[in-house]
Amino acid sequence: MTQTQKLEEIEVIARSVGWGAAKILNSYYRGEGDLNVNEDKKDGPVTAADLAANRYILEKLQAVFHEDKFGYLSEETHKGTEPIPKDWVWIIDPLDGTRDFIDKTGEYALHIALAYQGRPMVAVVAIPEAQKIYYASKGHGTFVETKEGKITPIKVSERNKLEDLYLVVSRTHRDDRFQALIEALPLKDRIYMGSVGGKISTLLEKTSDIYISLSGKSAAKDWDFAAPELILTEAGGKFTHENGDPLIYNRGDVRQWGCLIASNGHCHEELCEKATELLAKIDNG
Repeated sequence: MTQTQKLEEIEVIARSVGWGAAKILNSYYRGEGDLNVNEDKKDGPVTAADLAANRYILEKLQAVFHEDKFGYLSEETHKGTEPIPKDWVWIIDPLDGTRDFIDKTGEYALHIALAYQGRPMVAVVAIPEAQKIYYASKGHGTFVETKEGKITPIKVSERNKLEDLYLVVSRTHRDDRFQALIEALPLKDRIYMGSVGGKISTLLEKTSDIYISLSGKSAAKDWDFAAPELILTEAGGKFTHENGDPLIYNRGDVRQWGCLIASNGHCHEELCEKATELLAKIDNG
């Protein structure tokens, strides 16, 4: 059996776990469980829904992928600053966009990725309110599955001029430096929405072409990006640091510092150069 075949078998299990966790989030979102919102969590609010989905994902995956071979890096259970000493590591965000979940925007997601030596190999991004799951395994392309079981291959847009591209960014988490950058980029328009998974799904659905993360006092974490990165790149897009370096996961420090750019790939290098140039101008006043 080839590695690709093995990855596709793992992908089937991850999809099933993703649907189950999405159902749990759905039920809390619709008021079938007490949210018990904890606003004191260091990196933002956490709810009973985060914890319930996390328990479900870990129980289901660990029953098949034993901890003697597989590591687990989850937002809700992560502790310490050392890399997990395993080649294969599951990277999990049971509820990406908790604030959107609490505020009932519908723009929340869940991420499940399996990384090998720091790079994602299998990914599931569920958008519960859209009743869709986007999934990919390395070298096999990206697909979208509906609740009814319809599966369709999906690709990014063909738009290939900076002035024709649409940028999707967070409604919140934008400091003055970030705002100056996105206003200076010569793009068609800007779309504002919640979770990272939700934003990357808009690139797959061709309603946007670019997503940018720029760290300030804090930074996005491994679990924000690992699954969204693979569903984008397997659909034809690119996701790198502004200097073109790949993202590496499970390095110990889970924060992804700096300027990271995801795109449909057609103007990626030009976009990275432009962002670098603009940030230098902004930083020099």
